[in-house]
Amino acid sequence: MALIKSISGIRGTIGGQPGDALTPIDVVLFTAAFGSWIRDAGGSPKIVIGRDARPSGDMVSKLVTATLQGLGLDVVDLGLSTTPTVEMAVTAEGAGGGIILTASHNPVQWNALKLLNAKGEFISGQDGEEVLRIAEAKSFSFAEVKKLGNYTLKEEEYLDYHIQKILDLPLVDVDAIRAQNFSIVVDAVNSSGGIAIPRLLKALGVTQVKEMYCEPNGQFPHNPEPLPEHLTDICREIKNGKYHLGIVVDPDVDRLALISDTGEPFGEEYTLVAVADYVLQANGGGNTVSNLSSSRALRDVTEKQGGSYAAAAVGEVNVVEKMKETGALIGGEGNGGIIYPELHYGRDALVGVALFLSHLAKWGKSVAMLRSKYPNYHISKNKIELTPDIDVDRVLQEIQQRYAKHDINTIDGVKIDFEQEWVHLRKSNTEPIIRIYSESSSPSTAEHLSKKIISDIKEIISTKADQ
Repeated sequence: MALIKSISGIRGTIGGQPGDALTPIDVVLFTAAFGSWIRDAGGSPKIVIGRDARPSGDMVSKLVTATLQGLGLDVVDLGLSTTPTVEMAVTAEGAGGGIILTASHNPVQWNALKLLNAKGEFISGQDGEEVLRIAEAKSFSFAEVKKLGNYTLKEEEYLDYHIQKILDLPLVDVDAIRAQNFSIVVDAVNSSGGIAIPRLLKALGVTQVKEMYCEPNGQFPHNPEPLPEHLTDICREIKNGKYHLGIVVDPDVDRLALISDTGEPFGEEYTLVAVADYVLQANGGGNTVSNLSSSRALRDVTEKQGGSYAAAAVGEVNVVEKMKETGALIGGEGNGGIIYPELHYGRDALVGVALFLSHLAKWGKSVAMLRSKYPNYHISKNKIELTPDIDVDRVLQEIQQRYAKHDINTIDGVKIDFEQEWVHLRKSNTEPIIRIYSESSSPSTAEHLSKKIISDIKEIISTKADQ
Protein backbone atom coordinates (compact mmCIF):
# COMPACT_ATOMS: atom_id res chain seq x y z
CA MET A 1 0.00 0.00 0.00
CA ALA A 2 2.79 2.45 0.85
CA LEU A 3 6.57 2.33 1.12
CA ILE A 4 8.38 5.53 1.99
CA LYS A 5 12.16 5.70 1.70
CA SER A 6 13.86 8.64 3.34
CA ILE A 7 17.23 9.64 4.73
CA SER A 8 16.09 8.71 8.25
CA GLY A 9 14.93 5.19 7.40
CA ILE A 10 12.17 3.25 5.71
CA ARG A 11 8.52 2.95 6.65
CA GLY A 12 5.45 1.43 5.14
CA THR A 13 2.40 -0.72 5.57
CA ILE A 14 2.76 -4.44 6.19
CA GLY A 15 1.77 -6.76 3.35
CA GLY A 16 1.66 -6.36 -0.42
CA GLN A 17 4.24 -6.35 -3.16
CA PRO A 18 7.97 -5.76 -2.59
CA GLY A 19 8.84 -2.12 -3.28
CA ASP A 20 5.24 -1.05 -2.77
CA ALA A 21 4.90 -1.91 0.94
CA LEU A 22 7.07 -2.92 3.89
CA THR A 23 7.50 -6.58 2.98
CA PRO A 24 10.08 -8.99 4.42
CA ILE A 25 12.16 -8.47 1.28
CA ASP A 26 12.23 -4.70 1.82
CA VAL A 27 13.12 -5.13 5.51
CA VAL A 28 16.06 -7.37 4.62
CA LEU A 29 17.21 -5.10 1.79
CA PHE A 30 17.38 -1.91 3.85
CA THR A 31 18.75 -3.65 6.94
CA ALA A 32 21.52 -5.09 4.79
CA ALA A 33 22.27 -1.66 3.35
CA PHE A 34 22.44 -0.02 6.78
CA GLY A 35 24.44 -2.87 8.31
CA SER A 36 26.90 -2.77 5.43
CA TRP A 37 27.31 0.98 5.85
CA ILE A 38 28.06 0.50 9.57
CA ARG A 39 30.44 -2.40 8.93
CA ASP A 40 32.34 -0.73 6.11
CA ALA A 41 32.76 2.46 8.15
CA GLY A 42 35.10 0.48 10.41
CA GLY A 43 33.31 1.17 13.68
CA SER A 44 32.01 -1.25 16.25
CA PRO A 45 30.50 -4.39 14.65
CA LYS A 46 27.60 -4.25 17.10
CA ILE A 47 24.06 -3.01 16.48
CA VAL A 48 21.39 -2.33 19.13
CA ILE A 49 17.78 -2.93 18.17
CA GLY A 50 14.46 -2.49 19.95
CA ARG A 51 10.80 -2.26 18.97
CA ASP A 52 7.41 -0.95 19.95
CA ALA A 53 4.50 -3.36 20.59
CA ARG A 54 2.72 -3.29 17.24
CA PRO A 55 1.82 -6.82 16.02
CA SER A 56 4.29 -6.85 13.13
CA GLY A 57 7.18 -5.96 15.42
CA ASP A 58 8.25 -9.48 16.30
CA MET A 59 8.37 -10.56 12.66
CA VAL A 60 10.28 -7.45 11.58
CA SER A 61 12.69 -7.83 14.51
CA LYS A 62 13.55 -11.41 13.50
CA LEU A 63 14.21 -10.35 9.93
CA VAL A 64 16.44 -7.47 11.05
CA THR A 65 18.32 -9.66 13.52
CA ALA A 66 19.00 -12.45 11.03
CA THR A 67 20.13 -9.99 8.36
CA LEU A 68 22.57 -8.23 10.68
CA GLN A 69 23.99 -11.54 11.91
CA GLY A 70 24.31 -12.61 8.28
CA LEU A 71 26.49 -9.56 7.70
CA GLY A 72 28.74 -10.64 10.57
CA LEU A 73 27.41 -8.02 12.97
CA ASP A 74 26.56 -8.68 16.62
CA VAL A 75 23.02 -7.82 17.71
CA VAL A 76 21.95 -6.56 21.12
CA ASP A 77 18.17 -6.87 21.22
CA LEU A 78 16.25 -4.82 23.79
CA GLY A 79 12.95 -6.45 22.78
CA LEU A 80 9.96 -4.27 23.67
CA SER A 81 11.55 -0.91 24.31
CA THR A 82 11.30 2.82 23.66
CA THR A 83 13.03 4.95 21.07
CA PRO A 84 15.00 6.96 23.68
CA THR A 85 16.02 3.77 25.51
CA VAL A 86 17.48 2.31 22.32
CA GLU A 87 19.30 5.58 21.67
CA MET A 88 20.91 5.50 25.09
CA ALA A 89 21.77 1.81 24.80
CA VAL A 90 23.75 2.42 21.61
CA THR A 91 26.30 4.56 23.43
CA ALA A 92 26.25 2.43 26.59
CA GLU A 93 27.08 -0.65 24.50
CA GLY A 94 29.67 1.16 22.43
CA ALA A 95 27.75 0.01 19.38
CA GLY A 96 28.27 1.12 15.81
CA GLY A 97 24.63 2.09 15.47
CA GLY A 98 21.07 1.13 16.18
CA ILE A 99 17.74 0.33 14.55
CA ILE A 100 14.43 1.20 16.16
CA LEU A 101 11.51 -0.81 14.81
CA THR A 102 8.58 1.57 15.13
CA ALA A 103 6.25 3.58 12.94
CA SER A 104 5.89 6.04 15.82
CA HIS A 105 2.38 7.53 15.79
CA ASN A 106 1.31 5.82 12.54
CA PRO A 107 -1.64 3.37 12.67
CA VAL A 108 -1.17 -0.31 13.49
CA GLN A 109 -0.71 -1.49 9.88
CA TRP A 110 2.51 0.54 9.60
CA ASN A 111 6.02 -0.26 10.73
CA ALA A 112 9.42 1.28 10.12
CA LEU A 113 13.17 1.06 10.55
CA LYS A 114 14.63 4.18 12.18
CA LEU A 115 18.40 4.36 11.89
CA LEU A 116 20.88 5.55 14.53
CA ASN A 117 24.58 6.32 14.35
CA ALA A 118 27.21 5.45 16.97
CA LYS A 119 26.16 8.48 19.05
CA GLY A 120 22.65 7.07 19.40
CA GLU A 121 21.33 9.89 17.22
CA PHE A 122 19.44 9.72 13.94
CA ILE A 123 21.81 9.47 11.00
CA SER A 124 22.52 12.62 9.00
CA GLY A 125 21.05 13.43 5.63
CA GLN A 126 24.34 12.68 3.92
CA ASP A 127 24.66 9.30 5.64
CA GLY A 128 21.04 8.50 4.87
CA GLU A 129 21.62 9.17 1.19
CA GLU A 130 24.54 6.73 1.25
CA VAL A 131 22.41 4.01 2.88
CA LEU A 132 19.74 4.52 0.20
CA ARG A 133 22.42 4.28 -2.50
CA ILE A 134 23.72 1.00 -1.09
CA ALA A 135 20.18 -0.39 -0.99
CA GLU A 136 19.47 0.70 -4.55
CA ALA A 137 22.70 -0.87 -5.85
CA LYS A 138 22.45 -3.91 -3.56
CA SER A 139 26.16 -3.41 -2.97
CA PHE A 140 26.60 -5.62 0.06
CA SER A 141 27.94 -9.10 0.78
CA PHE A 142 27.21 -11.50 3.61
CA ALA A 143 29.61 -13.23 5.98
CA GLU A 144 30.88 -16.79 5.83
CA VAL A 145 29.43 -19.27 8.30
CA LYS A 146 32.30 -18.98 10.76
CA LYS A 147 31.98 -15.20 10.86
CA LEU A 148 28.26 -14.84 11.53
CA GLY A 149 27.32 -12.32 14.21
CA ASN A 150 26.24 -13.10 17.76
CA TYR A 151 22.87 -12.38 19.36
CA THR A 152 22.21 -11.11 22.90
CA LEU A 153 18.79 -10.39 24.40
CA LYS A 154 18.65 -7.64 27.06
CA GLU A 155 14.94 -7.00 27.58
CA GLU A 156 14.97 -5.45 31.06
CA GLU A 157 18.46 -4.12 31.58
CA TYR A 158 18.36 -0.95 29.52
CA LEU A 159 14.98 0.36 30.59
CA ASP A 160 16.24 0.18 34.18
CA TYR A 161 19.48 1.84 33.05
CA HIS A 162 17.51 4.61 31.32
CA ILE A 163 15.34 5.26 34.37
CA GLN A 164 18.33 5.34 36.71
CA LYS A 165 20.08 7.88 34.50
CA ILE A 166 16.95 10.04 34.73
CA LEU A 167 16.83 9.70 38.52
CA ASP A 168 20.48 10.79 38.66
CA LEU A 169 19.77 14.11 36.93
CA PRO A 170 20.19 17.07 39.33
CA LEU A 171 16.90 18.67 38.25
CA VAL A 172 14.84 15.53 38.86
CA ASP A 173 13.63 15.93 42.45
CA VAL A 174 12.26 12.58 43.62
CA ASP A 175 11.71 13.79 47.19
CA ALA A 176 9.58 16.74 46.03
CA ILE A 177 7.56 14.48 43.72
CA ARG A 178 6.98 11.86 46.41
CA ALA A 179 5.88 14.51 48.92
CA GLN A 180 3.08 15.69 46.62
CA ASN A 181 1.43 12.24 46.59
CA PHE A 182 0.35 12.70 42.97
CA SER A 183 -2.52 10.69 41.51
CA ILE A 184 -1.86 10.12 37.80
CA VAL A 185 -3.60 8.46 34.85
CA VAL A 186 -1.47 6.94 32.07
CA ASP A 187 -2.58 6.20 28.49
CA ALA A 188 0.20 4.29 26.72
CA VAL A 189 -1.89 3.19 23.71
CA ASN A 190 -1.13 -0.48 24.50
CA SER A 191 2.50 -0.19 23.45
CA SER A 192 5.88 -0.20 25.18
CA GLY A 193 5.07 2.95 27.14
CA GLY A 194 2.74 0.73 29.15
CA ILE A 195 5.86 -0.86 30.59
CA ALA A 196 8.12 2.18 30.74
CA ILE A 197 5.92 4.97 32.13
CA PRO A 198 4.43 3.10 35.13
CA ARG A 199 7.90 1.82 36.03
CA LEU A 200 9.31 5.34 35.85
CA LEU A 201 6.48 6.74 37.98
CA LYS A 202 7.08 4.09 40.63
CA ALA A 203 10.79 5.00 40.69
CA LEU A 204 9.81 8.67 41.09
CA GLY A 205 7.74 7.85 44.17
CA VAL A 206 4.29 8.07 42.55
CA THR A 207 2.14 5.36 44.12
CA GLN A 208 -1.32 6.29 42.78
CA VAL A 209 -1.29 5.36 39.09
CA LYS A 210 -4.35 4.50 37.03
CA GLU A 211 -3.26 2.55 33.95
CA MET A 212 -5.34 2.94 30.79
CA TYR A 213 -4.30 1.00 27.71
CA CYS A 214 -0.98 -0.07 29.22
CA GLU A 215 -1.06 -3.70 28.06
CA PRO A 216 1.77 -3.89 25.47
CA ASN A 217 -0.14 -5.98 22.94
CA GLY A 218 -0.03 -3.47 20.08
CA GLN A 219 -3.80 -3.25 19.78
CA PHE A 220 -4.14 0.52 19.68
CA PRO A 221 -7.48 1.48 21.30
CA HIS A 222 -7.54 4.80 19.43
CA ASN A 223 -5.48 6.66 16.87
CA PRO A 224 -1.97 6.50 18.40
CA GLU A 225 -1.04 10.09 17.62
CA PRO A 226 -1.50 11.92 20.95
CA LEU A 227 -3.67 14.74 19.65
CA PRO A 228 -6.61 16.12 21.70
CA GLU A 229 -9.24 14.58 19.42
CA HIS A 230 -7.82 11.11 20.14
CA LEU A 231 -7.63 11.48 23.93
CA THR A 232 -11.30 11.61 24.90
CA ASP A 233 -11.12 8.49 27.12
CA ILE A 234 -8.39 9.76 29.43
CA CYS A 235 -9.94 13.24 29.54
CA ARG A 236 -13.25 11.70 30.57
CA GLU A 237 -11.54 9.57 33.24
CA ILE A 238 -9.86 12.62 34.77
CA LYS A 239 -13.05 14.70 34.69
CA ASN A 240 -14.93 11.92 36.50
CA GLY A 241 -12.22 11.23 39.09
CA LYS A 242 -9.76 12.95 41.37
CA TYR A 243 -6.45 13.10 39.58
CA HIS A 244 -3.62 15.60 39.43
CA LEU A 245 -2.39 14.77 35.93
CA GLY A 246 -2.82 12.63 32.84
CA ILE A 247 0.17 11.31 30.87
CA VAL A 248 -0.10 10.18 27.26
CA VAL A 249 2.70 8.82 25.08
CA ASP A 250 2.87 7.57 21.51
CA PRO A 251 3.80 3.94 20.69
CA ASP A 252 7.59 4.45 20.86
CA VAL A 253 7.53 6.92 23.78
CA ASP A 254 9.36 9.88 22.26
CA ARG A 255 6.31 12.19 22.37
CA LEU A 256 4.65 13.35 25.57
CA ALA A 257 1.18 14.86 25.88
CA LEU A 258 -0.31 15.93 29.20
CA ILE A 259 -3.85 16.28 30.52
CA SER A 260 -4.54 18.81 33.27
CA ASP A 261 -6.44 18.11 36.47
CA THR A 262 -9.56 19.59 34.85
CA GLY A 263 -9.55 16.92 32.15
CA GLU A 264 -8.47 19.38 29.47
CA PRO A 265 -5.40 18.79 27.27
CA PHE A 266 -2.38 20.77 28.45
CA GLY A 267 -1.42 21.19 24.80
CA GLU A 268 1.36 19.23 23.08
CA GLU A 269 3.11 22.48 22.23
CA TYR A 270 3.23 23.36 25.92
CA THR A 271 4.91 20.16 27.10
CA LEU A 272 8.24 21.54 25.89
CA VAL A 273 7.38 25.07 27.01
CA ALA A 274 6.70 24.02 30.62
CA VAL A 275 9.73 21.75 30.92
CA ALA A 276 11.98 24.37 29.32
CA ASP A 277 10.66 26.97 31.78
CA TYR A 278 11.69 24.72 34.66
CA VAL A 279 15.15 23.99 33.23
CA LEU A 280 15.85 27.64 32.42
CA GLN A 281 14.74 28.84 35.84
CA ALA A 282 17.00 26.32 37.53
CA ASN A 283 19.97 27.38 35.40
CA GLY A 284 19.37 31.12 35.55
CA GLY A 285 18.56 31.26 31.85
CA GLY A 286 19.99 29.58 28.77
CA ASN A 287 19.36 28.90 25.10
CA THR A 288 16.58 26.82 23.56
CA VAL A 289 15.73 25.42 20.13
CA SER A 290 12.59 24.10 18.47
CA ASN A 291 11.57 23.64 14.85
CA LEU A 292 9.97 26.28 12.67
CA SER A 293 6.48 24.79 13.11
CA SER A 294 6.57 24.96 16.92
CA SER A 295 4.87 27.53 19.13
CA ARG A 296 6.26 31.01 19.70
CA ALA A 297 5.63 30.40 23.41
CA LEU A 298 9.04 28.73 23.78
CA ARG A 299 10.75 31.84 22.46
CA ASP A 300 8.75 34.01 24.87
CA VAL A 301 9.65 31.87 27.88
CA THR A 302 13.31 31.71 26.84
CA GLU A 303 13.68 35.45 26.37
CA LYS A 304 11.89 36.13 29.65
CA GLN A 305 14.62 34.10 31.36
CA GLY A 306 17.34 36.08 29.54
CA GLY A 307 18.24 33.38 27.04
CA SER A 308 18.24 33.14 23.26
CA TYR A 309 15.89 31.08 21.12
CA ALA A 310 16.74 29.61 17.71
CA ALA A 311 14.56 27.81 15.17
CA ALA A 312 15.62 24.76 13.16
CA ALA A 313 14.24 23.04 10.11
CA VAL A 314 11.61 20.40 10.85
CA GLY A 315 13.11 17.03 11.78
CA GLU A 316 14.80 15.81 14.95
CA VAL A 317 18.24 15.62 13.35
CA ASN A 318 17.98 19.31 12.40
CA VAL A 319 16.88 20.34 15.89
CA VAL A 320 19.77 18.41 17.45
CA GLU A 321 22.27 20.01 15.08
CA LYS A 322 21.00 23.50 15.95
CA MET A 323 21.04 22.70 19.68
CA LYS A 324 24.69 21.69 19.49
CA GLU A 325 25.49 24.79 17.45
CA THR A 326 23.86 27.15 19.97
CA GLY A 327 24.68 25.27 23.18
CA ALA A 328 20.99 24.94 24.01
CA LEU A 329 20.13 23.61 27.47
CA ILE A 330 16.89 22.13 26.17
CA GLY A 331 15.00 21.88 22.93
CA GLY A 332 12.69 19.72 20.92
CA GLU A 333 9.57 19.86 18.82
CA GLY A 334 6.09 21.18 19.41
CA ASN A 335 4.63 17.69 19.04
CA GLY A 336 5.57 16.91 22.63
CA GLY A 337 9.14 15.92 21.86
CA ILE A 338 11.62 16.98 24.55
CA ILE A 339 15.37 16.83 23.98
CA TYR A 340 17.44 17.28 27.14
CA PRO A 341 21.17 17.09 26.28
CA GLU A 342 22.24 16.44 29.86
CA LEU A 343 20.72 12.99 29.36
CA HIS A 344 21.09 12.48 25.60
CA TYR A 345 20.32 14.13 22.25
CA GLY A 346 17.00 12.53 21.44
CA ARG A 347 13.29 13.14 22.01
CA ASP A 348 12.45 11.44 25.28
CA ALA A 349 9.02 11.29 26.92
CA LEU A 350 10.45 9.65 30.06
CA VAL A 351 12.80 12.48 30.95
CA GLY A 352 9.97 14.86 30.04
CA VAL A 353 7.73 13.20 32.64
CA ALA A 354 10.40 13.39 35.33
CA LEU A 355 11.23 17.04 34.69
CA PHE A 356 7.59 18.08 34.41
CA LEU A 357 6.67 16.36 37.69
CA SER A 358 9.63 18.02 39.40
CA HIS A 359 8.43 21.37 38.06
CA LEU A 360 4.84 20.69 39.14
CA ALA A 361 5.89 19.53 42.62
CA LYS A 362 7.91 22.67 43.23
CA TRP A 363 5.23 24.88 41.68
CA GLY A 364 2.91 23.60 44.37
CA LYS A 365 -0.27 24.36 42.44
CA SER A 366 -2.45 22.57 39.92
CA VAL A 367 -1.54 21.65 36.35
CA ALA A 368 -4.31 23.95 35.10
CA MET A 369 -2.81 26.87 37.03
CA LEU A 370 0.64 26.06 35.68
CA ARG A 371 -0.71 26.10 32.12
CA SER A 372 -2.34 29.50 32.73
CA LYS A 373 1.01 31.16 33.46
CA TYR A 374 2.24 30.65 29.87
CA PRO A 375 1.40 32.71 26.78
CA ASN A 376 -1.77 31.41 25.21
CA TYR A 377 -1.20 30.72 21.53
CA HIS A 378 -3.25 28.64 19.13
CA ILE A 379 -1.89 26.74 16.12
CA SER A 380 -3.98 25.91 13.07
CA LYS A 381 -2.66 22.95 11.05
CA ASN A 382 -3.80 22.58 7.45
CA LYS A 383 -2.62 21.16 4.16
CA ILE A 384 -3.40 21.66 0.50
CA GLU A 385 -3.13 18.76 -1.92
CA LEU A 386 -1.59 19.51 -5.29
CA THR A 387 -1.45 17.62 -8.53
CA PRO A 388 1.98 16.12 -9.33
CA ASP A 389 2.51 18.47 -12.28
CA ILE A 390 2.56 21.57 -10.04
CA ASP A 391 5.99 23.01 -9.23
CA VAL A 392 5.75 23.27 -5.44
CA ASP A 393 9.08 25.10 -5.13
CA ARG A 394 7.85 27.77 -7.51
CA VAL A 395 4.60 28.18 -5.55
CA LEU A 396 6.56 28.72 -2.34
CA GLN A 397 8.82 31.21 -4.09
CA GLU A 398 5.77 33.20 -5.23
CA ILE A 399 4.42 33.24 -1.67
CA GLN A 400 7.77 34.50 -0.45
CA GLN A 401 7.66 37.35 -2.95
CA ARG A 402 4.11 38.31 -1.98
CA TYR A 403 5.07 38.66 1.67
CA ALA A 404 8.58 40.05 1.18
CA LYS A 405 7.88 43.03 3.46
CA HIS A 406 7.67 40.70 6.46
CA ASP A 407 10.37 38.63 8.18
CA ILE A 408 10.95 35.54 6.02
CA ASN A 409 12.80 32.33 6.94
CA THR A 410 13.53 29.89 4.11
CA ILE A 411 15.65 27.18 5.79
CA ASP A 412 12.68 24.82 5.53
CA GLY A 413 9.98 25.93 3.14
CA VAL A 414 8.78 29.46 3.88
CA LYS A 415 8.01 30.87 7.33
CA ILE A 416 6.48 34.34 7.50
CA ASP A 417 6.67 36.17 10.82
CA PHE A 418 4.09 38.88 11.32
CA GLU A 419 4.03 41.15 14.36
CA GLN A 420 1.71 38.92 16.39
CA GLU A 421 1.33 35.82 14.21
CA TRP A 422 3.30 33.49 11.96
CA VAL A 423 2.61 31.02 9.18
CA HIS A 424 4.87 28.20 8.01
CA LEU A 425 4.56 26.50 4.63
CA ARG A 426 6.61 23.44 3.73
CA LYS A 427 6.26 20.79 1.09
CA SER A 428 5.98 17.11 1.92
CA ASN A 429 8.99 15.00 0.96
CA THR A 430 6.81 12.08 -0.07
CA GLU A 431 3.66 13.47 -1.71
CA PRO A 432 2.44 16.61 -3.54
CA ILE A 433 1.20 18.40 -0.44
CA ILE A 434 1.99 21.75 1.11
CA ARG A 435 1.58 21.76 4.88
CA ILE A 436 0.41 25.08 6.32
CA TYR A 437 0.79 25.86 10.02
CA SER A 438 -0.22 29.20 11.47
CA GLU A 439 -0.22 30.56 15.01
CA SER A 440 -1.94 33.44 16.78
CA SER A 441 -3.24 34.33 20.22
CA SER A 442 -6.71 33.93 18.69
CA PRO A 443 -7.90 30.59 17.22
CA SER A 444 -10.03 32.39 14.64
CA THR A 445 -7.12 34.57 13.56
CA ALA A 446 -4.84 31.57 13.17
CA GLU A 447 -7.46 29.82 11.07
CA HIS A 448 -8.11 32.95 9.00
CA LEU A 449 -4.38 33.30 8.31
CA SER A 450 -4.17 29.71 7.05
CA LYS A 451 -7.19 30.24 4.80
CA LYS A 452 -5.65 33.43 3.40
CA ILE A 453 -2.43 31.58 2.51
CA ILE A 454 -4.39 28.69 0.97
CA SER A 455 -6.31 31.24 -1.10
CA ASP A 456 -3.01 32.78 -2.24
CA ILE A 457 -1.67 29.37 -3.25
CA LYS A 458 -4.79 28.55 -5.26
CA GLU A 459 -4.57 31.92 -6.98
CA ILE A 460 -0.93 31.32 -7.90
CA ILE A 461 -1.71 27.88 -9.28
CA SER A 462 -4.68 29.22 -11.24
CA THR A 463 -2.63 32.07 -12.69
CA LYS A 464 0.15 29.71 -13.80
CA ALA A 465 -2.39 27.36 -15.40
CA ASP A 466 -3.83 30.23 -17.46
CA GLN A 467 -0.46 31.36 -18.77
